[in-house]
Amino acid sequence: MTRATVTTTGTATRSATLLERAPYPEARVVVLDDDINTFQHVVECLVRHIPGMLTDRAWDLAHRIDGEGSAVVWTGPLEQAELYHQLLAAEGLTMAPLQRD
Repeated sequence: MTRATVTTTGTATRSATLLERAPYPEARVVVLDDDINTFQHVVECLVRHIPGMLTDRAWDLAHRIDGEGSAVVWTGPLEQAELYHQLLAAEGLTMAPLQRD
């Protein structure tokens, strides 16, 4: 948190302290291509561990991982990103380090 002081002028001088909140850190969860995991396994892991992940979207991501070498599978608050990163890694997916925004 940072503090800023604001002074108003006129018949009276008043000083107020405003608190500005720094934005909560965000991160991207990135899955890397490997020669170990099958498309089916990647899809099942994404659907199981990433909230709101639909099967069609998971298949699209699996193809992107295979074709481009990696794909961002989730972006959001750092603490949640850490959890999803750990869950996917525990399933045997090859993970890039968390990428902070």
